[in-house]
This record gives sequence, structure tokens and C-alpha cells, in this order.
Amino acid sequence: MGGFFGVAAKQACRTDLFYGVDYNSHLGTRRAGLVTYDDVDQRFCRSIHSLESTYFRTKFEAELPKFKGNTGIGVISDTDPQPIIINSHLGKFAIVTVARICNIDELERELIDQGVHFGELSQGRTNQTELIALLINQGKTFVDGIRIVHEKVKGSCSLLILTENSIIAARDKLGRTPIILGRKDGAMAATSESTAFPNLDFEYLRDVGPGEIVELKHDAATTLSAPLPDMQICSFLWVYYGFPTSCYEGRNVEETRFASGEAMGRTDKTDVDCACGIPDSGVGMALGYAAGHNAPYHRCISKYTPTWPRSFTPSDQSMRSLVAKMKLVPNRAMLAGKRALFCDDSIVRGTQLNDNVSELFRCGAKEVHMRIACPPLIYGCRYLNFTSSKSDMELLTRRIIEELEGDPEKNLDLYATTGSPQYEALVEKIRERFGLTSLKFNPIETLVESIGLPKCRICTHCFDGSSHF
Repeated sequence: MGGFFGVAAKQACRTDLFYGVDYNSHLGTRRAGLVTYDDVDQRFCRSIHSLESTYFRTKFEAELPKFKGNTGIGVISDTDPQPIIINSHLGKFAIVTVARICNIDELERELIDQGVHFGELSQGRTNQTELIALLINQGKTFVDGIRIVHEKVKGSCSLLILTENSIIAARDKLGRTPIILGRKDGAMAATSESTAFPNLDFEYLRDVGPGEIVELKHDAATTLSAPLPDMQICSFLWVYYGFPTSCYEGRNVEETRFASGEAMGRTDKTDVDCACGIPDSGVGMALGYAAGHNAPYHRCISKYTPTWPRSFTPSDQSMRSLVAKMKLVPNRAMLAGKRALFCDDSIVRGTQLNDNVSELFRCGAKEVHMRIACPPLIYGCRYLNFTSSKSDMELLTRRIIEELEGDPEKNLDLYATTGSPQYEALVEKIRERFGLTSLKFNPIETLVESIGLPKCRICTHCFDGSSHF
């Protein structure tokens, strides 16, 4: 996925920019970049680093003095190197994106046929942020250009542009990813995560609407293009990606997770001795489950964070699997002889769950029950790259459906329907595969109710296949 932060201030912005981008670190694992505009020397100051073996702060802290100027943008990215700096008929500007362009090959050919060339390649592929910049350059103004992006890109694209005079923030036309505005005396900011605001003394101003384009200066946020009526914000922001203290569209992440767990706990008849969350994103749900089920919350498993934070993900699959196991440490003293119930955000491939369940039983758990915050993932994400799966067949559910049906595409709508015979067979097969005492998924109705937005304004494609390009 990815996250960004931008700030326009009366004074030097480097400190706010540095920490603001850092507060988006949990959203991406591959690269990070910062750029400021120095209006004294009239130049952009930029740096890009890989995050695949270390943290954001260790890469950029020593470079901070070079980031001169009062305006700047930065990004934590799961895609290509950025920011990109462009000189065009619109003027000089830098750009960062949080995007997935499903039709990138088509758009690349279209631009090349028009005589446009690409200067930024990443691992032999077109840099999608540069492609977005070139589409914007087709407009007579930045607003025209961003509307071209909204019209042509299939998938999603939210962006920040740093010009010589201001910052322009533009949210994806269906609002799949959030942009939140904040203000304090002498500064305005835009970010993917409202968590970035409190410790930098910014107050929440408002959410940028779907497709809305806003210009930020140190003393004002001006709408250049009004919000569009439809929204499909990603429901996985509340399930997994979002930091507990963040809010999107006025709905807090931790509050949503607690509410979904509490709803499940109230209706679940399973007898357990304690509830526990799989760190980090399962904790809020487990606290809610414990309250709703009237069961004690115990920390039967803890995450070792000093060297393996959530944002550290090795590029090699075998190392990813090993680190996923090593980060979670079970507590034998709290597990021995217990009927323990664990809450987790989702099951994607099932690799980590298999290791976790085996270890919990080895540590003396009498029973291991699992409750999942969202419905089964039946369809791969088409819009945000919320997993690194390259095909639907990497999903555990699709592999099991193939075992049950002989065809991974058969009866998908029935497997996605809560309570259907196919749904029940799928859940039971997953339970058997991992040796769980019991397994339940939150139904999509509970997830939507916990988020608190109408279902028509939330993207649930990965659960039920609903599609909106």
C-alpha cells in the first residue's frame, strides 16, 4: 500500500515532515523519500532510500539539515522510488503517490505512441509515479491533469504535488485511500494517517473527499475541485492497515476493531478461559471479544518489537516466513492448560497461522480457538496491493475451493455468502488444516456495521467480489 505526508509552513518544515512521514511507516516496507522546496535557492532537495533492511528514521535522520525550505512532501512506498521531480509547462514540481495502476501497460503504450518518453525505470519497469506525473502534464493546469489521472487510471491513485508555491493534495476518485488535513498555527498538513497529527501539534481539520483536489499553503486549505459523490474506501484500513489511533471518515480504527470483536463475543457460545489478540492488529478485536464474551483478556502471545517492527518485511519469501514466526513469542506460563481464544485480522496464505497454532499447542494450550476480524478473503485485491499476492491462487481460500470443487473459480459467490453450505465447508476445511479447536470469521455484515459507514461507500471486493473501477 503506502502512505504520505506533506506540510506547508511559515518556517522550516523539515522536522514536521520527517516525523510526519515516519508516522506512516506501518503502511509500507520497500522505499521512502522526502523532498522540500527551498525558495531561497529556488531548488528542490530530495532523497530516496530503500527500507528493506532498516527503518525510515535510520536512513533519513542524518540528512535532515539538507532539507531546506518551508514546504515538503514525503512517502513510505511499497512500489517504485519516489518522489519524482518534473520540469514541464506546468512548472517545476515534485510528486508522490499511493497508487495501484491496473492498466499501466495500456497507459504506457498510449504515452509512448504520443512521443512521450520515460526517464525513471525500476527493475526494468516503468515507474508508476512518473507515469502519473506525465499524465498530469497533459493538462493545461494541475487540476486538469489530475482529472485526466482520475479518468484514465484503473485501480487507484491518491497523490501529493509539491510546487514552487504550495502543496496540492488529490484523493483517488473513489476515495479508496484516505487523505486527512490538519492545521496548527503557521502550518497546514495532509497525510494518509491522522496518527501523524497529535504529537506534531496539528489539529484534525477534515478528510479530503473522493476525487477532491485541495491546495495547501501555510495559512489555508483551498478546494480546487469539489469532491465526487461516490466512495469506495478500503475496509481493510480498519481491519489491518490502520494504526489504532487513526481515523478515516470519522471512524476510529481501534473503536472499529473493538466493536467487531465485542459483537462476535456476544453471540459466540464457545467456552474459553481467556481471549488474546495476535499482535498488533488483532489486539483491539480481542479486547472487544473479551468484553462481549465476559472472558478475561490475557497476553498469551507477545510481539518482539526492538528489531522486528511491523514495517520490517524482508524481500525474500523464506525470510518473510521466518521473521513472521520469530516476531511472535508465546507465553507458556499463560497458556498451559488453557482453553485459549485468539483474535487475528485475517487469513491470507495461512503460512504464519500454521506456525502459530503448532507453537501454541506445544506451549501447553489445551484448546486453541481462532476468531478472524473479517470474512474469508475470496478475491485478490485489485485496487491497493494490500497483499503481495500475485494471483488469487496464492490465497488459502482459493486453494481450498479448488480442492473442494476441482475448480478455483467455481461457486465463488456461494463461498462468499455467510452461512451457506459452501461457506461452512470452506471454514471447516481451514479449521482442519491448521488443527484449530474452532474457527469463526466475522461476517461481512458485522464488519460493515462496526465501521459505521454504508456498505455502498466501503470497498469489500476481497470478501464478496464487488467491483467498482
